Amino acid sequence: MGVLRSNKNVRNMFIAENVSVMGDYFTYVALVGLVKDATDSTFLVSLIYAAYVLPSFLLSPIAGPIVDRFDRRKTIILISLLQAATGVGFLFANESRIWLAFLAQIIISSLSVAILPAFGAALPNLVNNDEELRQANVLFGSSWGAMVFLGSAIGGIFSATFGRTATFGADIATFLICGALVVMIRIPMQENRTTEKRERVRPIADMREAFNYAKENNVILALMASKTTFAVSAGAVSQLAVLAIDAFGTGDGGSGLLLAARGVGSSVGPFLLMRFVHGNMPRLLFLCGLAGLVWSGLYLFASASPTLWLAAALIGVAHLGGGAQWMMSNYGLQMVTPDYIRGRVLAGDMGFATLVMGISSVVAGVLGEIFPIRIAIALIAVICGVASTAYLFGTIGMRKRLRSEMLQQPA
Repeated sequence: MGVLRSNKNVRNMFIAENVSVMGDYFTYVALVGLVKDATDSTFLVSLIYAAYVLPSFLLSPIAGPIVDRFDRRKTIILISLLQAATGVGFLFANESRIWLAFLAQIIISSLSVAILPAFGAALPNLVNNDEELRQANVLFGSSWGAMVFLGSAIGGIFSATFGRTATFGADIATFLICGALVVMIRIPMQENRTTEKRERVRPIADMREAFNYAKENNVILALMASKTTFAVSAGAVSQLAVLAIDAFGTGDGGSGLLLAARGVGSSVGPFLLMRFVHGNMPRLLFLCGLAGLVWSGLYLFASASPTLWLAAALIGVAHLGGGAQWMMSNYGLQMVTPDYIRGRVLAGDMGFATLVMGISSVVAGVLGEIFPIRIAIALIAVICGVASTAYLFGTIGMRKRLRSEMLQQPA
């Protein structure tokens, strides 16, 4: 917590990002309930999650160059205002106008594609040293999970008590708060690159430059692959609300509980695992693969759980590794990627990961229409286990080489 006390700019960005995440999960719980009540379709519920994640892949070629070439602070503020305006569409969505809810969410997700890369690329420029960067990544990663927990748990209760329209209104407010907090960040969120700012954004050429840079650094590719590999699990996460409703007979409250359990695990995981990293890249890569393998086994047990509370406990433990894995890969990319291209690398990383997340979510929805929801989640867990095992074996040589290079470095 020291970096938050001593660094006002990091503190403002920390609060801004997490208020926005909390609002997202307010909306997610309400949207799932609305779509499930209106259609009783597992597949359409899975499309909600796809609407959250797929725009990141489709628009990352534009988002990355924007983050690198334009003022990151102004970009975040403008996007937050546009998201708040778009969120008004939720207020007019109902069981006969489900399409309006999907449209509003797709637009909001499309606008947010540049937000997380902008925050991630800016963070190294707001801290004073590498230890502050490590601390900040732990806090950002754990607080994301905490906001998922609070947004899901409170969102479920809020929606059940005050209704879904009020829940959507609360989400709109979070976008405005996020923008206001970023206004208070007074130092540049990127290095001064006057010549590059004059160049126009060229999505394909700009992202090709980032891809070529990553190809020349296999550590960057391994870090990106770790997140993409773990993203296979997203299909099971997208069906947690359906598991609560169909397998355990609960409503928005039960959906909020399972999503909140995910958030608790994700908030604690970075604190537990990031302490073992401290710039140790081979260990970081190993923990990224191991996290997916453990997640797979625990979700298998959760899919067969006889009670809602046991399922919530297993899901919470599974996401100890899930939250840490996501933040460890971000931390690794921030360490090895220079500022001038960092936004594009982070956007590409997020884009590929969210493409897999979206595909996994749609596949899970199809499986949920064919099989009982417990079996659908178990099948996704098995696929994730296979992918994580392949990642661990595939990076053995790289991890050995990196350990050898570390031993050869002067003390």
